[in-house]
Amino acid sequence: MKVSLEARRIPKCCICKKTGASIGCVAPRCKRSYHFPCGLQRECIFQFTGNFASFCWNHRPVQIITSNNYRDSLPCTICLEFIEPIPTYSILRSPCCKNAWFHRDCLQVQAINAGVFFFRCTICNNSDIFQEEMLRMGIHIPEKDASWELEENAYQELLQHYEHCDVRRCRCKEGRDYNVPDSKWEIKRCQCCGSRGTHLACSSLQSWEQNWECLECRGILYNSGDFQKAKKHTLPNTNVGITDCLLEESSPKLPRQSPGAQRKDLLRQGSKFRRDISTLIIELGFQIKKKTKRLFINKANIWNSALDGFRNQNFNPSYTIEIAYVNENDHFGKEQPGSKQEFLSLLMQQLENSPLFEGSLSKNLSLNSQALKENLYYEAGKMLAISLVHGGPSPGFFSKTLFNCLVYGPESTQPILDDVSDFDVAQIIIRINTAATMTDLNSLINEYYNYLELIGCLRLITSLSDKYMLAKDILVYHVIKRVQAPFESFKQGLKTLGVLEKIQTYPEAFCNIFCHKPENLSTKILSDLFTVHTLSDVQALGFWNSYLQAVEDGKSTVTMEDILIFATGCSSIPPAGFKPTPSIECLHMDFPVGNKCNNCLALPITSTYKEFQENMDFAIKNTLRLEKEENSHFIGH
Repeated sequence: MKVSLEARRIPKCCICKKTGASIGCVAPRCKRSYHFPCGLQRECIFQFTGNFASFCWNHRPVQIITSNNYRDSLPCTICLEFIEPIPTYSILRSPCCKNAWFHRDCLQVQAINAGVFFFRCTICNNSDIFQEEMLRMGIHIPEKDASWELEENAYQELLQHYEHCDVRRCRCKEGRDYNVPDSKWEIKRCQCCGSRGTHLACSSLQSWEQNWECLECRGILYNSGDFQKAKKHTLPNTNVGITDCLLEESSPKLPRQSPGAQRKDLLRQGSKFRRDISTLIIELGFQIKKKTKRLFINKANIWNSALDGFRNQNFNPSYTIEIAYVNENDHFGKEQPGSKQEFLSLLMQQLENSPLFEGSLSKNLSLNSQALKENLYYEAGKMLAISLVHGGPSPGFFSKTLFNCLVYGPESTQPILDDVSDFDVAQIIIRINTAATMTDLNSLINEYYNYLELIGCLRLITSLSDKYMLAKDILVYHVIKRVQAPFESFKQGLKTLGVLEKIQTYPEAFCNIFCHKPENLSTKILSDLFTVHTLSDVQALGFWNSYLQAVEDGKSTVTMEDILIFATGCSSIPPAGFKPTPSIECLHMDFPVGNKCNNCLALPITSTYKEFQENMDFAIKNTLRLEKEENSHFIGH
């Protein structure tokens, strides 16, 4: 009895249900207790000031905004990623600058690095009001000096003068670092940036007092419209052409990253990789403007229709896309409104099966000279980027090698034998790898001498273990080096709307949708996906749930994917979800109707379940068959 009474006194965590919950909500009559990690996970707020109060998710303090006049997304003023300007647990607004919004993670990292003496509003530098509000909202501000102030000799390099001649044709025989004051070999620094230099003689400067701008700063002045004003400071009697001032070395203007900044990067990366893929794509979608651009698409020729639309000089990938289906055989030019997500789904199917990629399931870029000449690899990357941002489906067909090349670079990626789609090349690699003796290996090298010489993989073989390096060279050439030009072109296209940068920032999240097909649909997924919009017959809803279960159990001639295509035009749920949300309504008619523009499925009202299933199967199966026949008139591109 004594043990049970003691057990009752130990508070239990209301989140994980384990004992030892030492923190409780301070709100009156709230009896919630929790562990600190559990509270963070459940978005509780802990105030690191005053009495160190804690608030549960129902009673935590919130930021009150009288009116929200923000129609478009705004950037976080720390990481510059676009966010919805709505105050939530993860999104905070500055109390002193109404247009300053932050991620909670960004603010916390900044507070830890800046400390109480340097943590302030990023816009107006206010510290008192800003810190008071952030402490109220649970941001921990340590009482310490800023991390960058604690580094030993942190600003030592500021005491050093830049002494290096950067012009292309340095005329000093003693070298670019030679500097003799009060002579023609004295180094003069750029008057704008101070991080480039020239010998007086190398730029025909008559004296040290004359002003001189480096080529980079001169270009900035020119583009800013102040070039005429800056021109008064340039040399009136110079005999050196502008090409003589071209810099031959890379720019030294690289920010020095302190250990504190590196720790900050690690903290940011830790939160980045936990981001959900749907959230990332929704953030990318904030770039889409309300201005619309209509694309006229021929369903029998999706690829060329999309190419024509995307290459149009008036097309802007950040405009809202509207789809109008046209038929070339219709002499009246009749247009039919189309579903954007259906169009993007069909386009991704065309892209996956196009000759731009090779392989069965996991695909790599192919080498197609005609496609390269027509810049189709760039267009393919652009299409993929536009599809993702505008709510299209997951690609799902990339090999890990192709994805890693995009994220980490080809030089840091090692392909595998499965990446080789050419049977003959794969056989060469296998035979070299399995050579048992030096005689066998030399025989193979002689047999494939012309091929190895052509691809630049001939190497001196001194031992049997050299076969692995030879096989690796062939593999790298065939999968990576051979398609370098298509890869660079595809990569440039993927930069559209900042997609490539987002992929490189969150590779783990994007790998799932690029390299893996979406999960199989189930009864639960579809029943949760469709919301009941209008229901005039309760019995029809029961028939609908029974029908989904029958389809999943294989008791129907259609599949789960067929139902989704019939209603939305997509065979899988896009990473960012459907817009608008798929819905169901029941109407007095014999057969179901799918409205792909609104993602609405109209169910028939029948007297028996058998009639309901037969009508559903007949309509879905035949509708998709007719659509497939229409699209099959044009195969490939």
